[in-house]
Order: sequence, then structure tokens, then C-alpha cells
Amino acid sequence: MLYLDLTVTGLMTGVFYALMAIGLTLIFGILRVVNFAHGEFYMVGAYTYTLLSTALGVPVWLTLPAAVLVGAALGWVTERTLMRPLYAGYSSWGLMKDEYAIIVTFGLSLLLINLVDKVIGPYPYRGPELIDTARVHLGPVIADGHRLMATGLGVAVIAGVFAFMRFTVAGKQVQAVAQNRLGASLAGIDPGRVSAAVFAASGGLAAFAGGLLAPIINASPDVGVFTAVKSYVVVVLGGMGSVAGAVVAGLFLGVAESFGAVFISYGYRDTFGLVILILVLMFRPQGLFGEKGRSV
Repeated sequence: MLYLDLTVTGLMTGVFYALMAIGLTLIFGILRVVNFAHGEFYMVGAYTYTLLSTALGVPVWLTLPAAVLVGAALGWVTERTLMRPLYAGYSSWGLMKDEYAIIVTFGLSLLLINLVDKVIGPYPYRGPELIDTARVHLGPVIADGHRLMATGLGVAVIAGVFAFMRFTVAGKQVQAVAQNRLGASLAGIDPGRVSAAVFAASGGLAAFAGGLLAPIINASPDVGVFTAVKSYVVVVLGGMGSVAGAVVAGLFLGVAESFGAVFISYGYRDTFGLVILILVLMFRPQGLFGEKGRSV
């Protein structure tokens, strides 16, 4: 009973880790950079969901899509205004200057944190739950109603991402640009448009996770910092650029933390992922699903 309960709890947590990490993975797969403002996209989604619901009285089933749209818009604007000038001027085929991208996204992270702190305030805000049901019985396991609903929505979105990448023309264009930017350009695919779309999708996914978790992890200016750290761990564990790896690693990390908190110590719960990351980097640096090298 205990093992089943811990497994279910860990898998539910892992879904949110995977949801956050997929956006980072897509960006790395296309641009080969890490977005250090990814956690702030999460934070913006959490605030959008919470403030629209509590301050304006908008129904939660409308505020959640609104959070996604705001996060996607922020991602699109970020790519168009901050990221694109960095690589468009560097090479005709859009090769990114890694060090500049790190500085820009880190600066954007600090800007958004301090802007929200000054405009909205440093105090945390708790978002409304999606459903009023406090407890749901899943056989011998008892789950929180909102967490269960949020997990179901997260699984549906993750499945939608896989279906999009596998079965749609746009998804295959994303894969083509990730594999070979120059080759995709010669085939008639616009890498700039794909990059903007991926940044928008990444922002939307992070904001969606922020909205789902707003009733569990209160919205605050720095709420995305720790969440982003977990996302980076998941991305590296799964393999940089691997969407499937991000999902598997997210679920694995959630279960590992769930068991470790009970059988080792809850106080070290957030360090288990770092320990696992160190072990993976020692014995399999490319991650669970990553490649050792990239051929062009």
C-alpha cells in the first residue's frame, strides 16, 4: 500500500517536471542553448491564472488557457526581440552565440523577477483549485482532487506534444530544423519561424504548468527559480534535446524524490535529483536518451 501510494504520488509530481522540461528541451533541440528565463515563464503563468481568477473573477477554465496564451506570447516576443538578433547577425544560417544567449536569458530572468516584485509585490498568492473535490479514491490510493485533475491535464498536453511532433507537418519541420538547420533551410523550411514557434510553445507549456500548480505552490516573484532548477536537472538526465528523455526523466525524478523523502529524509528531498544527476554525468554524460555526438 505504501509503495503504491509513493509511486502514484511520485508519478503525479513527475508529470509536472516533464511538462516544464519539454519546453527547455525543445529550445535546446532547435537553438542549442539553455533558456535561463524558463522559470519566469512558469511564474508568469502562475500569476496570470491566479490574478485573473481571484482579482477579476474569471472562471478557472478560462484563466488556464489565458495563462498559456500569455506565456506563449512572452516566449514569442523573447525570441523575436532578444534571441533572434543574437544569431541572425552572427551567421546566415542562424548559429547561436552561446555565451550571449546565456547572458540575455539570465538578464531577462532577473528583469521579470524584479518587475513582478515591484508591480505586484513580494507576497505569495494562492490560485483557486480546478475542482472542489478534496479527495479522490483511486482504489487503495487517495489523491488530492486538484492535483489529480492537474495531472490528467498535464498528461493530455504531453501526449498532444508527442502527437504533434510525430504526425503533423509542422512537427516534422521542427525535427528537421533540430537535426540540420542548413538542410532544413535548403528544403524550404524557415528556421526563424520554427524557432519563434518553439519559443512560444515553450513559454506556453511553462505557463500552463505554472497555472496548474498555482493552487499548490503559491505564485511569488521567485517561484520559478527553484522550478527551473528541477527542469534543468530533468533535461540533462533525459538527454539534451530529447523530448522522450525529458518525460522519462521527469517521471523517474518524481518517483525517486517520493521514495527518498520517506525512506531517507524529507529534508533531503530536493537533493536527490542532484545526486542522481551527478551519477548520470559520471557514467553516461549524454543522459538517458541523449547522443554522444552530433553529425551535420
